[in-house]
Amino acid sequence: MPHILVIEDDEITAREIVLELAAHGISADRVHDGLQGLQRAQEPHYDAITLDLMLPGMDGLALVKQLREHGITTPVLMISALGDVDERVRGLRAGGDDYLTKPFAPDEMAARIEVLLRRHRQEQPAQTKLRVADLELDMITRTARRGGRELTLLPTEYRLLEFLMRYPGQVLTRAMIFESVWGLRFDPGTNLIDVHIARLRRKVDNDSEPSLIRTMRGSGYRLG
Repeated sequence: MPHILVIEDDEITAREIVLELAAHGISADRVHDGLQGLQRAQEPHYDAITLDLMLPGMDGLALVKQLREHGITTPVLMISALGDVDERVRGLRAGGDDYLTKPFAPDEMAARIEVLLRRHRQEQPAQTKLRVADLELDMITRTARRGGRELTLLPTEYRLLEFLMRYPGQVLTRAMIFESVWGLRFDPGTNLIDVHIARLRRKVDNDSEPSLIRTMRGSGYRLG
């Protein structure tokens, strides 16, 4: 399921976006201001972003410029009440991928997001293998090896390892892991992630090899 970040301070508009995306099989998280939006937009598990240009804390133009300067290529649909040509050009030149003027038809917004998702997927080079240190994941045969040792992984362990290996060196929170691997909203009361991480660690990091799966206390987990 695609996962979208909605950066919108207007409650009615934000609810309209989230509900319409859900009707199209797209999950969404919502933040209210530019500074929080900039922080969340740098997390690795969002497939696209809807971005209001007039935000408290940091405006949308400054936000998307910072994302692009940091090398973040997540597609951005800019949404604004400012609809003249000059404003649209400013938004696209700042780093936006598409521009939608308020008020908008919700189904058009969802269609534009779907187009951005398709385009972004087509632009990504096809990966068949992931490597971190001497750990390798073959996504065609769905097998994993550490050095010369083959790992016997259950389906959930495979998905968990694939997610960790896609973002080496990055701290991945429990919420990010839960939503990406299990496709569910994170429940802070569950220890499901910790149990699966412990099982995966026993298979990936045996006693004779350096540890690759690291626990970042109070934050989450990091591979590498």
